[in-house]
Amino acid sequence: MKIRTLAAGLLVGALALTACGKEGTPSTGTGDTGNAAAAPSYTVAANVSVPGSPTFAKMQSKGGVTIGVKDDQPGLGLKDPTTGKYTGFDIEIAKMVAAGLGFDESKITYKTVDSGAREAAISNGDVDYYVGTYTITDKRKQQVSFAGPYFQAGQGLLVRKDDNSITGKDTLKGKKVCSVTGSTPIQRVRDQQLTEPGNIVEFQKYSQCVEKLGTKEVDAVTTDDAILKGFAAQDPDTLKVVGEPFSEEPYGVGLNRDDSALRNKIDDVLQASLDDGTWQKIYDSTLGKSGSTASKPTIQRY
Repeated sequence: MKIRTLAAGLLVGALALTACGKEGTPSTGTGDTGNAAAAPSYTVAANVSVPGSPTFAKMQSKGGVTIGVKDDQPGLGLKDPTTGKYTGFDIEIAKMVAAGLGFDESKITYKTVDSGAREAAISNGDVDYYVGTYTITDKRKQQVSFAGPYFQAGQGLLVRKDDNSITGKDTLKGKKVCSVTGSTPIQRVRDQQLTEPGNIVEFQKYSQCVEKLGTKEVDAVTTDDAILKGFAAQDPDTLKVVGEPFSEEPYGVGLNRDDSALRNKIDDVLQASLDDGTWQKIYDSTLGKSGSTASKPTIQRY
């Protein structure tokens, strides 16, 4: 698949992508990334008990779990418009956590929640927990709680596979860099003077940036590297993520602020996945299709 075709397909079939704070939300194509490692299966825990957790008690009472997710992020959280099936790294993490709490996939209800509504959905009990490029911040901890992080993201760069002139943020001088209007990533490019003001290109959708990358009208697209890996995973022969991340965006599982018992239990499930290789298998079967590697996160208990 040529990169121009990829970009056009992303535009035609894409959902809208707008700036949403630190986390971008890219448009999506089919999400078909060809042959790669299969996602692991998860052993459903038996006789699970989480004393002192009202959220878990509610899950047990209704016999299932409602998980807040994104549905428009390739490689992370993507909903197939035809089948309704959700796929991606975040979805696999969500399923793995559910299994650790004693719920198999048939007991999961996914609920799409946009970035701006996450805190309300968690606080109101609309979702039992949330997995969707949700960066852990002190400000957000005033409203919700976080287990994890389950992934350490950071601002990165997406370039054409055949372009070796860009290797990181310090090689952007003279290069046209594209991101979403008003987003934190493009503001960081501006503040750090990574390229000249006239070389900064902004659109409402990342798919537009990818199109311009394909037609060589821009040289790089920037946002969270996890999101960029999702794009690269769709066509690793023509796109790649380069350089070291130049910000810190730890993704956590969002849950009710006062439910420390459930937070600790989910931390246990995440830690077990890091120790037994499950986390790596999840990464390899999703974002790893981009050809990029990732370091295991360190669980931050509090």
